[in-house]
Amino acid sequence: MRLSFAVLVGILLYVNGLMIFTFLKKETFRETRYILFAQTLFADSALMLLTDLTLMGSFYQYPVHIIPCYIFCTLTSLVSVVSPMTLVAMCLERYVAICMPLRHSSISTPKNTFIGLLVIWSVSFIIPLFIFIVCFVYIPPGVLRLYVVCTVEAMLQIKWLADMRATSLQLLFIMMLCIIVSTYIKIVLAARSASSERKNSTNKGLKTIILHGVQLLLCMMQLLIPYIEMPLWKVNVMLFVNVRYSNFILFLILPRCLSPLVYGLRDEKFYNALKYYAFCGILVCNKHKIRDGKTFRGVVSISIHN
Repeated sequence: MRLSFAVLVGILLYVNGLMIFTFLKKETFRETRYILFAQTLFADSALMLLTDLTLMGSFYQYPVHIIPCYIFCTLTSLVSVVSPMTLVAMCLERYVAICMPLRHSSISTPKNTFIGLLVIWSVSFIIPLFIFIVCFVYIPPGVLRLYVVCTVEAMLQIKWLADMRATSLQLLFIMMLCIIVSTYIKIVLAARSASSERKNSTNKGLKTIILHGVQLLLCMMQLLIPYIEMPLWKVNVMLFVNVRYSNFILFLILPRCLSPLVYGLRDEKFYNALKYYAFCGILVCNKHKIRDGKTFRGVVSISIHN
């Protein structure tokens, strides 16, 4: 079972890595929505890798010095918040593109995108940084010389700190969910008054918002995981690890599989470029030829010009 999980994570990391490579290679993907998508891929990949390493360490009961463990868990907590916050930013970008098309180019500028990314990382770092500092303030000095099996629970030995973390994350996710729901409602209202030419774009935007909402709901389910796992931690460590692996698949892997689906496969321009690089630029295709982002029929080699 552990090997199958590692293989699954490896496949997803390969797909995400290929998409990030595609994003970096093409200048046409420097739009705001693609930049946010690339950040989601990076955060998801980092979270899957860090969480998988933590689970493997828990399964084999590998002891780690507590200070590197705290740093490792802080980084894991950071990227776990960055991903859903980026989803919210992507929903807002679609809202601006659909409901305010004339202002979209002036709002979605490189400067505003950079500021948005900075805000996302700064807000995401508040809770993990606070927990990291509190751990060093309240934990006895002798504990800092110990070796432990590294899990997030190692940082949450203080009850009020664990409760504060859970409450803060719940409030944050509820706020993000409210933003996504309100964005969806506004796009629905815009779709009713949209012209026939804009109907397809609006409907596609609605489907994207729905997928992001499902992702966020699955991410919110992670907030319930500690209440399921913590009692098992005190009863049987191996049962705790097995349950954590199952939660890892349902509430961490599954939401991260939707990101490639939303943009990597549904966006024709990105999909064509991704297909090109997936086959190292050498592919004889019987149906399509990619040239400057356009699709032509014929039996030819795929070529993409920067």
